Amino acid sequence: MIGLISIVLYPTVLIYAENIRTGKNHQLLNQVQYTLLSYNLSYIILYKPLLLKSQGYITLFLTKGEYMARVRNNQGHRNKIANVFIRPYIEQENTQEREAYLQARETIKPLQDKTWKLAEQIVRRYYTDEDVKKAYYLQSKFPNVDTIAKDSCFHFGYMNKKEGNESDDDGEYSAESRHRDNDDQEDKYITKHFDFRLDGNINGNESSRTNDFAYAYFRDELKGKVNKGDKCNPDINIEQKWGKGDGEENASNPHWTAVDHANERELGLYGGSDNRTLYARQWNDDYQLDLIGREYCRDRQIGCDAKEFAILMTWQTAKSKLIMAHTKWIETILEQMKVLKAGLRDHVYLEQSIDMCKKMGLIISETDILATTSKGIVVSNQDIINHLASLKNKTQSREQKILARQKYDQQQSKQ
Repeated sequence: MIGLISIVLYPTVLIYAENIRTGKNHQLLNQVQYTLLSYNLSYIILYKPLLLKSQGYITLFLTKGEYMARVRNNQGHRNKIANVFIRPYIEQENTQEREAYLQARETIKPLQDKTWKLAEQIVRRYYTDEDVKKAYYLQSKFPNVDTIAKDSCFHFGYMNKKEGNESDDDGEYSAESRHRDNDDQEDKYITKHFDFRLDGNINGNESSRTNDFAYAYFRDELKGKVNKGDKCNPDINIEQKWGKGDGEENASNPHWTAVDHANERELGLYGGSDNRTLYARQWNDDYQLDLIGREYCRDRQIGCDAKEFAILMTWQTAKSKLIMAHTKWIETILEQMKVLKAGLRDHVYLEQSIDMCKKMGLIISETDILATTSKGIVVSNQDIINHLASLKNKTQSREQKILARQKYDQQQSKQ
C-alpha cells in the first residue's frame, strides 16, 4: 500500500524538486504536505524518510514534516568556488609574502629613476651633448650616414685592479683592456649590460630579456583583463614553472602561449613599437638617450668607476628581488589552492563547500555560485534584456554619430 501511494506521489514531489532547481516559488510545498497528510502517511513522515531524486541534482529529505533541498556538487561548481571566489579572497589576505612583494614593487620605480640619472651622467661623459649635435648634423646632411639613435640599454664597465687600486680617470679604457676575464691576468675589466626597458634583462646579459619584471610590476593592471579574447594572467609564468607542485614544470602548451601573448599585448610588449600601449610607452619613453654608434648596444662599451657600477648593480638586483617576491607570494597561494581543491573534490553537496568558505571567513551563497559563470561574470535577466535591446534599432542619426565620435576622442586623449 505504501509503495503504491509513493508511486502516486512521486510526480508531485518531482515537480516540487524541479521548482526548487529552477528557482521558482515553493508554493507546491503545501500541496505535498496536504496530499501526504490526506493519505495518513504520518508513519512515513515521522519514521521512514522518503528519498527521491530529480535528475541527480536535487535530493529531497522528508523527515518529521520538514523538507530540505540539497544541491549536489559538480566540477563546474568546484572550479567556480576555487577560482572565482576563493583565490581572489586569498590574494587579498595580508601575509608576510604579500607585504614583501608590495614593498618591493613600491620601491623599484623611484630607485630606477635615480639610477637612470646616474646612467645619463655616465653616458654624457662619453657621448657629450656637443658630440650628439654634430652626429645629428652629419646624419641630416648625408643620406648614407646613420650613426645616432635613441637607446635605453648600455654596456657599462670598469677596470678592476687585482691589488685593489681603482682607476681614478673618467672610466675610459683602451680597447685592449676590455673583456679580460682570466684570473691569471693582472687587471680585469668588469662589464655588464644594463637595460632600463620594461622587458629588459635582470642578469646583465643582453640577450636575456624577460617579461617577469613587467608582469610583477603591472600585476594589478593585468589581473582580470581580456585582450583579443584571451584572458590575461600576470602569474602565468610562475604557475607554469610551479606545475602541480611536485617540482616538475608544466610543458610548454597552447594555453600558456595564449595567455603570455595576451599579457604582452595588454602591456605593449608584443608587436613592435607600433603596438606599444600606454604601459610600455610611458615606461620606456622615460628612459631614452641619444647615442652614437651602430645598431647594437654591445658595440658601445661605456666606462664608469667601481662605485657607479655598484649603484647600477643595486638597481638591477632590486628588479630581481621584485620578481622573486612576486614568485614566492604566488607560490604560497598555489600551495593553498592545491589543498583547498583537494578538499572541494571530497564535497558531495554544495553546502559543504559553502560551509568551508564560511570557516575561512569568505561568505558566499548558493545563489552567488549558480548565478556566476566560470569567468566570474554574474549574468542577470536585466543583462540579457539589455543585450537584446542592443541588437535592435542600430541605425544612428548624424548627431548620434558625431556624439559617439566625440566621446571616443575624449577617451583616447586621456590615455
